[in-house]
Amino acid sequence: MQRRITRTLMLLSLALLAACSNKPADTTPQPEQPPAPIVQPPSAEPPKLPYTAPFTGLGSQTRLDQRPIMVMINNAPQARPQSGINKADLVYEVLAEGEMTRLLAVFHSQRPEVIGPVRSIRPYFIQLGVGIDAMLVHAGGSPDALNTLARSDYSHLDEIPNGRYFWREKFRHAPHNLYTKPELIEQAMLDKGIRMTGELPYFPFLPEDAEITEGEPATKVDLVFHSLNKAGFVYDAEKKKYMRLTEGKPHLDLTTDEQLSTTNLLVIAAKHRVLDSEGRRQVDVVGPGDGYLFQQGKAKKIKWKRAGGVIRAYEDASMIKEVPLLRGNTWVSIVPNAPAITSYLKFE
Repeated sequence: MQRRITRTLMLLSLALLAACSNKPADTTPQPEQPPAPIVQPPSAEPPKLPYTAPFTGLGSQTRLDQRPIMVMINNAPQARPQSGINKADLVYEVLAEGEMTRLLAVFHSQRPEVIGPVRSIRPYFIQLGVGIDAMLVHAGGSPDALNTLARSDYSHLDEIPNGRYFWREKFRHAPHNLYTKPELIEQAMLDKGIRMTGELPYFPFLPEDAEITEGEPATKVDLVFHSLNKAGFVYDAEKKKYMRLTEGKPHLDLTTDEQLSTTNLLVIAAKHRVLDSEGRRQVDVVGPGDGYLFQQGKAKKIKWKRAGGVIRAYEDASMIKEVPLLRGNTWVSIVPNAPAITSYLKFE
């Protein structure tokens, strides 16, 4: 009897196990697990470049010890838009004859494809170029300028006896159609045995992340060299640059169609004197004098003088404390000092 009961219990247990094993699977949908968050590694800072461009303070992959090239560029209406100025580290804008300015473009850290139109040289252009140990590139010049070059060992390339290093374009009329390029200028220097490395000036620069907070608001700058020669700059806060205007319109580069611009804009007042019936001038590029430095939409009143070969801005009347530049290119506009700088410069 006991054995029968045991067998019965065993059979019941097996039946229960079989029933459990045939239970249908649970088909209730389970909530999806969210994907594991993707952890981005911290962004690495851009590598610091090993060298610094002397005229801009910007980093460079290569040592920039070559001689700067300063080209006298025509700024008459028939010569605009010009080529190459947007690649200049430094531009001097100064009156010549006919109430027109000449643009002295200094090329060093960048190489434009084409430069021009090239025009003639003046004694005060020579002073500015020699101060930075530049190779001077021009097409003829005033009698005084050519006499100065003939009496000195200044390095220069005049198109008139050296036409193979220049060319004339057909889409403009002479004298507004003369062009050159860095490769031809460098070839001329090699052919003539001209020193290729430069004795470069020193410029103080602010840190890369510098913010200008002091000064008068100056997002619009107007320059009137003459009633027929008006220029200006408008500050672009996004680009952190002053964008160049001529006759109220964007001043463009012919080759790239880019608007000319500058990080530092220095406007200085200097003595001007007309010398002859041709309108040739004598312009004092040594100083001292008054001026304004425009940076990041702010204007700072300064004193200026030529020191160490270049025009520099100073905070104090004794001209000891030099105002450092923002890292980038610089444009220096030179206006007459009479009757006053405010006769030629307005800003707001």
